[in-house]
Amino acid sequence: MPTYTAPVDDVTFLLSDVFHIDRYNNLPGFADATPDLVEAVLAEAGKFCADVLTPLNRVGDKEGCRRHDDGSVTTPSGFKEAYKQLTEGGWIGVSAPAEFGGQGLPMVLAQAVSEFLCSANMAFAMYPGLTQGAIAAIFTHASPEQKKAYIPKLVSGQWSGTMNLTEPQCGTDLGLVRTKAAPQPDGSYKITGTKIFISAGEHDLVENIVHLALARIEGAPEGTRGLSLFIVPKFLPGAGGALGARNAVACGSIEEKMGIHGNATCVMNYDGATGWLMGEPNRGLQAMFTMMNEARLGVGVQGLALSEVAYQNAAAYAKERLAGRALTGAKFPQKPADPIIVHPDVRRMLMSMRAFNEAARALVLWTALRSDVAHHAEDAKQRQAADDHMGLMTPVIKGLLTDQGFANTVMAQQIFGGHGYIAEHGMEQFVRDARIAMLYEGANGIQALDLVGRKLPKDGGRALQAFFAEVSACIKEHGADAAMAPYLAPLGQALGELQQATMWFLQNALGNPDNAGAGATDYMHLFGLVALGYMWCLIAVAAKTKAAGGNGTGQRMTEKLATGKFFMERMLPATTVHLARIKAGAASTMALPAEAF
Repeated sequence: MPTYTAPVDDVTFLLSDVFHIDRYNNLPGFADATPDLVEAVLAEAGKFCADVLTPLNRVGDKEGCRRHDDGSVTTPSGFKEAYKQLTEGGWIGVSAPAEFGGQGLPMVLAQAVSEFLCSANMAFAMYPGLTQGAIAAIFTHASPEQKKAYIPKLVSGQWSGTMNLTEPQCGTDLGLVRTKAAPQPDGSYKITGTKIFISAGEHDLVENIVHLALARIEGAPEGTRGLSLFIVPKFLPGAGGALGARNAVACGSIEEKMGIHGNATCVMNYDGATGWLMGEPNRGLQAMFTMMNEARLGVGVQGLALSEVAYQNAAAYAKERLAGRALTGAKFPQKPADPIIVHPDVRRMLMSMRAFNEAARALVLWTALRSDVAHHAEDAKQRQAADDHMGLMTPVIKGLLTDQGFANTVMAQQIFGGHGYIAEHGMEQFVRDARIAMLYEGANGIQALDLVGRKLPKDGGRALQAFFAEVSACIKEHGADAAMAPYLAPLGQALGELQQATMWFLQNALGNPDNAGAGATDYMHLFGLVALGYMWCLIAVAAKTKAAGGNGTGQRMTEKLATGKFFMERMLPATTVHLARIKAGAASTMALPAEAF
């Protein structure tokens, strides 16, 4: 059975030494996030994930969720008890506002905890993860009365939340949504339609489930301009906060799927269910984007999380599994063979995973800090810059981290050889579970198109130019330090290639949009590699400083510097390939007629 140890020390290092969260003490929640508190929260979350959730991961995969004839759903053995421990620990409300029962701590801390939860048990972590997204959407767009009625019980974990967008005839193209909303004299609406792929749509972990559903009010315009967002609870609110009558929304079936079996992915039938408008009519997609963007960042974290747990188990196996001798002579002559970790190709795979994980974690935390600034800074320019960053990085984090996270689970499985293909070691479950992250919350090709088509030109390219300026400033600031040359020189070349790719789109995509479409995924990966390279430069600066301080962390910092050099030498050069593909344009991609396929 796989094991998991939360990377508490690495997160602490990133928060304290790389990003210096003490500099954010002017923002709400940060003053309370003292180093001792941060370490205690992370350690306790890691313990809960290792001791409670990890053992349930295979249980959930084998048992799955069961739908009963009355439409109710039973989660796998142990999930209900684990969820009770989760809520009692206050983990759902780590960053939720204190006024609604949350702990009011920074979002960056909640993202770190989210990674631990997903590594330990991704299917389980999706239940509270969706609730946190619902909390964010309701907090941002709902009326004061709706906030008061729903947020406290979502924060406490007494209720849970879902996101209902997709329908049988539409996936990404939400303009095709058919679910209808009929106005009622009391101000409510009757919601009728079918939603599919609804994660955590029905389960037995909570007493009530709050669905946020997109629907079209009768007479509203066609397309996305006519969509509104509704709060549709499983049980209607009763007097004094008690549960009222059962609403006309139910699970019609559970999808039979490749992975995440422990999460109930439901077909939800709305048969004239009572719902209440949240936000303005016909602006539901804008309101839903709050939850969707939260979910996209959360899905990116899933990619990182599964890459991390797969790496941990692959590294442990590589140190134990005996096969062959080192090419430079036996390293363990007293044994019948050397452990496979002596072989360069095994090291290549392990180092690739490790180098990605550490930089990806930094990218997530860096972006989560910007989220805290965007929501809480008093200075309008700081809020705007942070919001720009969030918009630019969301598709990169979602797309790159899930693409590479899945590839890394396959790489970890490869280290196990034939043992990775059987269920006993758990690697094949990581592969199956990671696969969905590339698909939901907008397939990764859509993320790439969003990056190239919307995020790059937005506000005259303001966010992109700010990113270029920040990376360039880092290269300039540390350019005189010879010890930083192995990191800065490759980053400078990669940044130049990203700028070339951007200019190529400006010159070639307006006249032929297919050029942008054909190169979008390569651009997303090129951009992501530069972002990860920038993270490694920041990590290297902090590691050098910390190692020089003589505080007993020298070996760990030396390992980080070596891992960063591997990234620069063996992974970052892929930017050159991505640039070449982008400059090839769309001609060969679009050459064949549709009927030729």
